[in-house]
Amino acid sequence: MGTLDELKYFLDNFETAPNFAEMPRHTLRDKGADGPTGAHFIEEVHTPFNLAYISITTGTTAFQNITGIPHSELASRIEAGRRALDTAGIKPGDKILITYPPLVNVFCKDALDEYDVLFMERSCRDAFLLALCKEKPRAVIGESSFLRASLEDAVKLGLLDDLPKGTIFLAAGTPLDLELPELVSKQKLGEVHDLYGCQEFGWLALDGAPLRGDISLVPSEEKDGYFHFIVGGLATGDCFPVSENGHVNGGDLITYSRLRTKSEPEGMITHTTAKGEETVYRLAKTILRIKGRVIRVSPGLKTGADETRIVYDSFEIKGPEKTVMFDALLDAQMQYQSQNKKDLTWVKER
Repeated sequence: MGTLDELKYFLDNFETAPNFAEMPRHTLRDKGADGPTGAHFIEEVHTPFNLAYISITTGTTAFQNITGIPHSELASRIEAGRRALDTAGIKPGDKILITYPPLVNVFCKDALDEYDVLFMERSCRDAFLLALCKEKPRAVIGESSFLRASLEDAVKLGLLDDLPKGTIFLAAGTPLDLELPELVSKQKLGEVHDLYGCQEFGWLALDGAPLRGDISLVPSEEKDGYFHFIVGGLATGDCFPVSENGHVNGGDLITYSRLRTKSEPEGMITHTTAKGEETVYRLAKTILRIKGRVIRVSPGLKTGADETRIVYDSFEIKGPEKTVMFDALLDAQMQYQSQNKKDLTWVKER
């Protein structure tokens, strides 16, 4: 056997680096988002192992961005998703029709494993009405203006008797269209809940009430009565007015009166549980890359602290209760740094 034959033999039988066919794959079906949309084409990408999955922001006010979800972030995201469904009255085993498949990525698939999730055949109002009448789901998750326009079509087409009654409509993805709850109530079709969240951080509020314990509200300088919505120490870029029972469904956060900030507030981390400041500088870059959020590092950063502290102007956010998101990303950064990078797939040598 010649040298090249020996090389091929060892490559075929003993090489641990996978070939293309052997690489693990996360398809849309694996992620539970295998439904059609009219806004995307399917693009295969290489996703690093330190991310549970990647998603794409909806891009309602700008071009879409890729966002990364580390494994350490999953538990809080799953808990918030399940809490939203349970609070809205949706129980395990219930049939849920999702009109816009990428919304699954905001929940993440694990939060929906106990439910019977289905999608429309095509991404249009006719397909939605057909699925609603034929499948009669317990709940529907979709963008509120799409739901409202579709149900108006049902009225015009004389399909009201074919629609299921007692449906739970979760309006998600865009600010609540206030005509939707009026229409659903008038036609006695069920109830509407307002679900707010984003691809970067998951579901955050239902009917104006927070779904996570690490939510902070920082007064906005752009408009009186509005507050920056901060998740685990990271700014979402959204501001909301806050008023006791101001939401149509009784919560204090009026999430359908969202104000997009002209310039997103920048947090300054002053205390960290990390032992070295270099880790925090690396994390700040990671947060910018996978969440699109700016976190500055204080020149006087205190390392090895008992808790994380992040300051927005004069407003200080303290851990561990209010910095869960940031601390999860810090944990992911430290795990990544602890991995062996001697393999040539990590070290790009010339």
